[in-house]
Amino acid sequence: MPQVIGSQDTILIVEDDHNTAALVAAYLEREGFSTVLVHEGGQAIQAAAACNPVFVILDVMLPNVDGWEICRALRKGSNVPILMLTAREEEVDRVAGLAMGADDYVVKPFSPRELVERVKAILRRSRPPIPQKPSTVLAFEGLELDPEKHRVARHGRPVTLTSSEYKILHALMSSPGKAFSREELLNHCYHHGEAVIDRVIDVHIGKLRQKLEDDVSHPRYILTVRGHGYRFSDAYGDE
Repeated sequence: MPQVIGSQDTILIVEDDHNTAALVAAYLEREGFSTVLVHEGGQAIQAAAACNPVFVILDVMLPNVDGWEICRALRKGSNVPILMLTAREEEVDRVAGLAMGADDYVVKPFSPRELVERVKAILRRSRPPIPQKPSTVLAFEGLELDPEKHRVARHGRPVTLTSSEYKILHALMSSPGKAFSREELLNHCYHHGEAVIDRVIDVHIGKLRQKLEDDVSHPRYILTVRGHGYRFSDAYGDE
């Protein structure tokens, strides 16, 4: 399942302009976040400790304690992502904020929608990937393909395939019965825009059949779809 961003994760908004803070909070809450608003710099550190936010939106110009100082203080004990807001466009300020540990820097006035998208993008990058489920061995009539080990065997005996042959077989076995066009199979083999004619797939299929089939003239596994391409057998008794 894709990772869910939001779901009542708390974002701390440290902004002395009440209208701006409320507007940002409203847009974030539409995306499923909860928000905590602080309007004075002196309250920011305590608020962060209390609500344990997943993200901090931090204005630079604040009463009592400015955003730079808050950013430095947060970074001493936390890796929480920080996005800084400022009315100043000078590059030196942007560089200074990033050097202090901020993850992004937005100049006022800004689009609330863009700000929310930046928050979501930073959260996706900062969170560890969800562990993938163990791969399932694909098997049919004595033929087995193990995606995790990148191995193919037939009746227990290893079958040596080229990289392109393996990719084609993996695609076909992953969707038994689905008719793949030659272009679709090419896309599984060549990802970098190589100039390859689609008939090269016929060559790879021919070699696969030689390695896998008992009788290449009556294939059991990889079947031809006339006028279209190829499919992997999805039922006993296919011819």
